[in-house]
Amino acid sequence: MSETLRRVTRALLSVSDKAGLIDFARRLDKHGIEIVSTGGTAKTLIDAGLKVVDVSEVTGFPEMMDGRVKTLHPRVHGGLLAIRANKDHAGAMQTHGIKPIDLLVVSLYPFEATVAKGAGFDDCIENIDIGGPAMIRAAAKNHGDVAVIVDADDYRTVLDELDAQNGATTLALRKTLAAKAYARTAAYDAAISNWFAAQLHDTAPAFRAFGGKLAEALRYGENPHQSAAFYRSGEQRPGVATARQLQGKQLSYNNINDTDAAYECVAEFDPRRTAACVIVKHANPCGVAEGETIMDAYRKALACDSTSAFGGIVALNRTLDAEAARAITDIFTEVIIAPEATDEAVAIVGAKKNLRLLVAGGLPDPREAGLLVKSVAGGLLVQSRDNAVADDMDLKVVTRRAPTNAELRDLRFAFRVAKHVKSNTIVYAKDNATVGIGAGQMSRIDSARIAARKAQDAAKELGLAEPLTRGSVVASDAFFPFADGLLVAIEAGATAVIQPGGSMRDDEVIKAADDAGIAMVFTGTRHFRH
Repeated sequence: MSETLRRVTRALLSVSDKAGLIDFARRLDKHGIEIVSTGGTAKTLIDAGLKVVDVSEVTGFPEMMDGRVKTLHPRVHGGLLAIRANKDHAGAMQTHGIKPIDLLVVSLYPFEATVAKGAGFDDCIENIDIGGPAMIRAAAKNHGDVAVIVDADDYRTVLDELDAQNGATTLALRKTLAAKAYARTAAYDAAISNWFAAQLHDTAPAFRAFGGKLAEALRYGENPHQSAAFYRSGEQRPGVATARQLQGKQLSYNNINDTDAAYECVAEFDPRRTAACVIVKHANPCGVAEGETIMDAYRKALACDSTSAFGGIVALNRTLDAEAARAITDIFTEVIIAPEATDEAVAIVGAKKNLRLLVAGGLPDPREAGLLVKSVAGGLLVQSRDNAVADDMDLKVVTRRAPTNAELRDLRFAFRVAKHVKSNTIVYAKDNATVGIGAGQMSRIDSARIAARKAQDAAKELGLAEPLTRGSVVASDAFFPFADGLLVAIEAGATAVIQPGGSMRDDEVIKAADDAGIAMVFTGTRHFRH
């Protein structure tokens, strides 16, 4: 046998997830491998007719303390950690009656799933695995001699190798499994530590880690020369990570990023009140609208900037129906995401084989707390999700004229959208639809000009004599540092303004609004999005 091959004579199986377990164990048994097991895993295997050595027979101690103590014993960890070619290790094994464990199979207590279902503090604590991570780390450290499985997806790979190598494993496979094992325990500990920090309302713990499980390797990143992969964190927030893809080619890195941006934006609009559509291009909304139906909302959103909508992402807050599906597929669209889709709509979208259709089963809650993470050179920036919602804000009228009810409705609409546009942000809106969006400019006045220019272009395309900004309202994600940006909006035809306020020159800005006879409200809340 090659020096890198290690015959498997004894395996320890201890899994919370029993999927595929019995078939896997039967294949091990056919190779003459002795199976040691614990608790519920042992019972499952015995009930299936397999011969199993209970771990208590190995340790000489019963499982105790409600199963908290069962594998933390030298006869288990010695069997995992002993270097087979080391004479001292071999001597210690012989002296203390320690038998080698050549294969370890562990799926950890379902801590992440327990948290996700909203279990109480004590239940979450009881689902923190102790013995499992200890054994996994021991086996992975000693991968020169021991193979470790932490994912049932690897059962087939290990069985195929045992078949090919006459009951042995190769060093290459053991290294691969060890790397995955350490990543699994790291992600597990990250989930626990972040949950604990949340329980303690600690927004800046001394150490912070994040983990995820590979959803899929991507063709490339933002650009073809960049590698990329998509990981799921386990958070059950409805969106691109939890959605079912009904059809279409693989999502790209940019598709995933843009689809997330679109769905988070459309979730600002309560589907019980109105239908809503968001069209996103390069992570920025290029058209957002509410309507009586999804079709109505889509048409209004598209009218804002039909040029940018080409090759964009369409997000809906209600079920995709056949009428809307026909309209959306009239132009090139990369992704459609909605809570659900009718069978007829799915069939219509299916005619476009590359168009991705995702159903998320629900909408994310815009008020829900959560963490956002961004990497910088040498570190991570971590912040809470922007869960401030325009509908909850107490708007302060700061001008002589108060907004009309219609203006107030559009002001809240525009500020909902501004939250999801890259800073600096200016959003013009009218009749619950965007009519001009300026995004990501270094100067707020430039954003105001760009948004107004886009509204002029849209009006021309629609055959209208006046730009769509005439009689609109305007939202700014942050305060106007000078009156110049507001003056551009006034010139474009805006009649009311919503902004956070807080500038040293608020008085100057308010005076400009009063001089023009327009209404202005302050939110006291900023929506920078970088």
